[in-house]
Amino acid sequence: MTILITGGTGKTGLKLAHLLNKAGHPILLTSRKGQVPHPFKGVKFDWLDPSTFTNPFDVDSAIDRVYVVGPVGLFDTLPHVKPFIDLAVTKGVKRFVVLSGSAIPKGGPVAGKVHEYLEEIGVDYAVLRPTLFMENFSIGPVTPNSIRVHNEIGSVAKDGRLAFVSVDDIARAASDALLDEKSWNTDRYILGPELLSYDDVAASLSQVLGRKIAHKRLTEDESLFIWTSAGLTVGLAKALIKMQEGIANGAEEAVFESDNKIVGKKHLKEFFETNRELWAI
Repeated sequence: MTILITGGTGKTGLKLAHLLNKAGHPILLTSRKGQVPHPFKGVKFDWLDPSTFTNPFDVDSAIDRVYVVGPVGLFDTLPHVKPFIDLAVTKGVKRFVVLSGSAIPKGGPVAGKVHEYLEEIGVDYAVLRPTLFMENFSIGPVTPNSIRVHNEIGSVAKDGRLAFVSVDDIARAASDALLDEKSWNTDRYILGPELLSYDDVAASLSQVLGRKIAHKRLTEDESLFIWTSAGLTVGLAKALIKMQEGIANGAEEAVFESDNKIVGKKHLKEFFETNRELWAI
């Protein structure tokens, strides 16, 4: 049976594809243009274009499990994801694994309502709730440029700590959720192995780069201006700010102490050392 990976060329999707392919599992990747890297098979799929929803099943009628990475940049993804889930169930899909976030509860924003819906309809599912990606320091519209040009990392997280996680560890968790004989039918936090404040992050990056990187403590208004100037909607920018305020208030430390978690292997400093050229000046 085939595993469909939506967002197949994205950060976690492509890592997951390599893991599953190496283990010999049939997979099909989606992208908005239908183009995916060798050696994978791809199909055109766009969350904002429901006419593409049948494409994966036209290519491979044996799809029975789906990794769901919803549309990016939306405060609520359910209106776009629900029609596909409903179609996929009629096509024989038995299990959905959804990428969400540590700060997003069932019924919350972004993928939170997708989580709620899957539980309501009674299909097998798992929801991955990773904390912030290590890779956010290397890609995206704000942070990498801030490090290179201004030698600083901005946040409203104050002294709050969190366990930054790598996409490699998220992909391993996704693979387990898709392949485990018994479906999880719950959510699980996906975390890195250590709690770090943004001051700790700046100090670590300073050591790796050999120059001073500072943690700039932003106000809510400053952060809102930065994120909306980078193209985020006001609603999504405010959601990100609320998440960082939660970090400041200890929310991610509580997640780290939870029993409902999978702890990854990669440390943030290892990520910095491997990718130091990305922030070179």
